[in-house]
This record gives sequence, structure tokens and C-alpha cells, in this order.
Amino acid sequence: MSLKALLIEDKVTEPPLAETLVRHGYSVITKSPDSPIPTLVAINQPDLAIFNISSPKKYFQAIEQLGALPVIIFADDDSAHAIDQIMKAGVSAYVVNGFETSRINSIITIAIARFREQQSLKKQLLETKCRLEERKLVDRAKRLLTQHQGLTEDDAYHTLRKLAMNSNITIGDVAKNVISMAELIK
Repeated sequence: MSLKALLIEDKVTEPPLAETLVRHGYSVITKSPDSPIPTLVAINQPDLAIFNISSPKKYFQAIEQLGALPVIIFADDDSAHAIDQIMKAGVSAYVVNGFETSRINSIITIAIARFREQQSLKKQLLETKCRLEERKLVDRAKRLLTQHQGLTEDDAYHTLRKLAMNSNITIGDVAKNVISMAELIK
């Protein structure tokens, strides 16, 4: 199964990048001037986006909207500002001053691997933040139970855990409910 690549170009290269991609087994979707990039992504569901452009400056907004895709940029702009913006936008590969046809598969493979690693790190970060938030809620609920019910910290935790198991919900949700009830009673 060939990967679908959305190709956005504003410069002509020799050989044409679209032909190179097709020769290497990729299915290419090219952007017409009047189609917004997010619309093309929604309609065509590409596996990656490739920009063959002079400078990424006018595409920053569109690039940031492609968060769920590996993005590869071939550009002429090697300014520190452009590279900084590209890195912040989460671009998977940024190649300055053209491409070599023999390296296209390697560039795409590495970009996809880097994208997957970035997605994995983002997921881990989000999960860690959620666990930290849940921990804060549990600690706050334990404090409320120790203050208002006279429980020890261990007993308060076991009470929250038992409520969670009996209700078949997470301990974080029980903690939220305890906090909400305490605020309601105030």
C-alpha cells in the first residue's frame, strides 16, 4: 500500500518533486491554488504533507494546523528565525536547498519515525499531566476528609479508593465528587 502525500509547492524543481514521489511509489495529491490546506487534508486524508517552497513564512499557520500529520519541508530559507518557527510548529523534517531524488525515501522514512516519536512523547506528557492533576485532586479530597470527617490520611485514601471501586469510576472522579460536595455544603 502506497502512502498518500499532500504536496504543496510554490517553486519549480528539476526533476519535479511530484514525479519523484510517484516514481518512489507514493500517491501524490497536489494543492490547487484555491483549496485551503486543511480542507485538502480533511477530504483526502493524506499520510504526510510535503512542502516544496521558497520560504515557510507564509505557510506557518497551515503547518501548525497539520498537527496530526508528518510534515516535510524542502525550502530555500535557512534563516535561524524560519528554522526556529518550523521546529516550534512540529515539522518532522526541514531540508534546505533542494532534495536529492536518491534520498527521498530516507527523508520520508525518518520524518515519519520522528513524527511518531513526537506523538508518543506528546501522549506521554498529556498522560503525565492528567495523572498529576488527578493526584492533586486526590490529595485535596483527602485533606477535606481528614479535616471534616476526622480520618487519617491513609483512611481517607482508602475511603476514596473503596468509593471508586464500588462506583466503578476512577479515584480522580471520586475525588472531584468529594470536592464538589464539600464546596456545595459550604
